[in-house]
Amino acid sequence: MQLVITFSILAISIVLFISNRIRADLVALLALLAFVITGVLEPTEALAGFSNSVVIMIAGLFVVGAGLLSTGLAHTAGNLLLRLSGKSEKKLFVLLLIITGSVGAFMSNTGTVALMLPIVISIAISINSSPSKYLIPLSYISSLSGLLTLIATPANLLISQVLVDNGYEKLGFFEITPVGIIAIIVGILYFVVARNIVLPNGKNKKAIKDEHKLSPKQLAIDYELGGNLHRLKVPDDSPMIGKQLAQLKLPAKYHLVILKIDRKSTEGIHILPITYQEMAGPTSIIQAKDILYIQGTFDSIEKLAEDYLLIIDAEESEADVLVTKQLGIAEVLLTPHSSLINETVGSIGFREKYNLNILGINRKGEYVLSNMAGVRLRFGDALLVQGAWEEIELLSRAMQDVVVVGQPKEHASTAAASGKAPIAGAIMLFMIVLMILEVFPAVISVLIGAVLMIITGCLRNMDDAYGKMNWESIVLIAAMLPMATALEKTGGMVILSKGIIDLLGGFGAMGVLAGIYFITMLFGQFISNTATAVLFAPIAMSAAITMDANPYTFLIAIAVSSSMAFATPVASPTNALVMTAGGYKFMNFVKAGIPLQIVMFIVMMIVIPIFFPL
Repeated sequence: MQLVITFSILAISIVLFISNRIRADLVALLALLAFVITGVLEPTEALAGFSNSVVIMIAGLFVVGAGLLSTGLAHTAGNLLLRLSGKSEKKLFVLLLIITGSVGAFMSNTGTVALMLPIVISIAISINSSPSKYLIPLSYISSLSGLLTLIATPANLLISQVLVDNGYEKLGFFEITPVGIIAIIVGILYFVVARNIVLPNGKNKKAIKDEHKLSPKQLAIDYELGGNLHRLKVPDDSPMIGKQLAQLKLPAKYHLVILKIDRKSTEGIHILPITYQEMAGPTSIIQAKDILYIQGTFDSIEKLAEDYLLIIDAEESEADVLVTKQLGIAEVLLTPHSSLINETVGSIGFREKYNLNILGINRKGEYVLSNMAGVRLRFGDALLVQGAWEEIELLSRAMQDVVVVGQPKEHASTAAASGKAPIAGAIMLFMIVLMILEVFPAVISVLIGAVLMIITGCLRNMDDAYGKMNWESIVLIAAMLPMATALEKTGGMVILSKGIIDLLGGFGAMGVLAGIYFITMLFGQFISNTATAVLFAPIAMSAAITMDANPYTFLIAIAVSSSMAFATPVASPTNALVMTAGGYKFMNFVKAGIPLQIVMFIVMMIVIPIFFPL
């Protein structure tokens, strides 16, 4: 009876995965609960996946990958290599795919595509080519890059754990690499030869997504803050010293706003002078040697400098000084029922209410940057605000009056990690060395890397680290692992492997290997490669043991075939990511993906037994 229940739950789960109407992680949780409620598994057995070392390791890798993204290390490396392509479009195309594969060896394929997508689109547009010629290859090569290292995809970690659970040695960090290199070479050659045949030649040349346009640096350019921002030094004899900004009444007298103060620390003993920044507020007290960043016209700046004996810095102040590790800028929209509508900027007390400065107003493309106090706000206005990143994030949660456009939390993380790309690279190399030398168990090496990313500032804080984890993938894996336990406990694993052997055993171990590869690849077109690996890795292990074949050969085949998610846009998150940006239709994936899968099937059936003999 329990065997029937197990297969029923398995079948329903697969149907729900394929239908894509319920999130994959919720399907996995429902299956887990069903096993417990029906008595197939004890609660401790069902929840064992959440304490599995593979699940913890995958969570840690999300943090490490986030550190590489936040510091800009991966982006910088990509841009550097792109400059090597010169003017050759074919060389550029091949180099882009090599970069994608290299980055994907140490990051999730979804993260790799998210990183490379804006770069590839902007390059395609700049050379007057269609992004549709680049984005499907980008997605497919990122999937194949999961075969380069043990940590490149959860599927590799899962098959390694299955080997360990059955008394075999775990996979080495680079043990699967030769297969991955061949897969990427075949994938690149396929697209070099066939991309003009299998890929559309559409003229979809959309600009990079609005998120890029709404970056702090781009906002500063759009609002032309550079020409309206000035830097003044406070000498020892300035009458401004010791006074609060509220007393000075600069907006009323001079139509100027002090945005930021740079100040040398006078507390403690410092071998080197330490400068810290604070957002200027009504209670800020001016001190000698302060550097003031002031917004306003140059005529008004000259008048202020004359009255208070301030020194105008000869160098023009760039607007990007407003974006630092502590301070940032963001654009906010007024909501339809905002209490700020029809109120003047001077009367709403925005600084007092939200602890943020208003730098400018965007009214239907017209920018107001000076004398804003008397401007009456209208619905549809966008306000450029500046202040501490924490305050901007708080504002993004209070959606009654305004809505923050873009992703201030992401921009805050990037600003906080600015300049720390070498540190992130060193941490990544250190983690890899620990894993290769097996100084600690792999999960401990990954956790060391993740913690170092946080304490060195490559990620802002623990909240930032938790926010970068793909919880859907983590919960999916943890909740799916007990499914293998249920199949094994009820004898289902033996029945499935025996069925495959009975069907294909006449063709020998090679026939069974090909059959398992094909079935796994087929399921991988509709459910995630992680879920596919969880389902078929134990079956492949059982089949290998039954036939007295090499389990490594069969499990490597599972890792490879689960990564061949090419034939549908729902086969992989990376396919979904590029579908809209590339203007693709469902049949574009079928046309490009199925021939590549056939080629890969033939190549892998030759290559896998060479490196992992049957």
